[in-house]
Amino acid sequence: MAVIKRKNTVKKARTHDFKARSLIQVKPLLVLLCVGILYYAYSNWQNWLEKLDDKPISSFALLGTPKFTTNADVRDLIIKMGDLKGFFGQDVDKVREQIQSMPWVKGAVVRKIWPDRLSIFVSEYTPIAYWNDDRFLSSDGVVFKLPLEKLKQKDMPRLFGPDYQSAVVWDAWNKIFNELKTKNLNLKSVAIDERGSWDITLDNDITLKLGRGEWKSKIDRFVTIYPQIEVPENKRINYVDLRYKVGAAVNFIEIN
Repeated sequence: MAVIKRKNTVKKARTHDFKARSLIQVKPLLVLLCVGILYYAYSNWQNWLEKLDDKPISSFALLGTPKFTTNADVRDLIIKMGDLKGFFGQDVDKVREQIQSMPWVKGAVVRKIWPDRLSIFVSEYTPIAYWNDDRFLSSDGVVFKLPLEKLKQKDMPRLFGPDYQSAVVWDAWNKIFNELKTKNLNLKSVAIDERGSWDITLDNDITLKLGRGEWKSKIDRFVTIYPQIEVPENKRINYVDLRYKVGAAVNFIEIN
């Protein structure tokens, strides 16, 4: 009995080893099969979802109360994109990029609403001043374009200069505006050129050429000499050049 029992134990051990080796060989195949299935599903899921779309996106809702962006603006841009896909197939990032191409739009959020609608929220730049006559300066220092017909508040400062100097010019406007206000004068525009030379214009269209560097003492000098300037008949002051250490040069033009 002992001899027979020993032989059965050996056979069972050999069978167990064979099954173990078989499982070891099968496992890599199963892993590769699972990876292949997952990769195929990942590569084709978009196509599968698009096949589920029974109709393309056909409407949108412009959320919030934007000041400049209208339903017509958004509709025109979406139409330019051609036919939209359905709920699953449409890439909202492409719609968002199209909406953000409007120069006054700071950013946009676009979401899909089942079954065939978009919700669109836009954030816009807020103009605080005219910039070089053809653009505007925003409250966060960005120079941007905006059709004049969209502008409701037209009484704003007029600023001029290179785009990279926009923050400097805005800061100068505020300082000079407050300085002139204490002298009962009103500021209309501020300009700086590429060399860093400043010109300011008052609301009576007199331009003060301040040049580079410190400007406060030059404005004080203008306030002193302004009442003493004798204006010829049928003429008015065009500009006062204060770029001298003392005194000033006055230019006159004919009154139309």
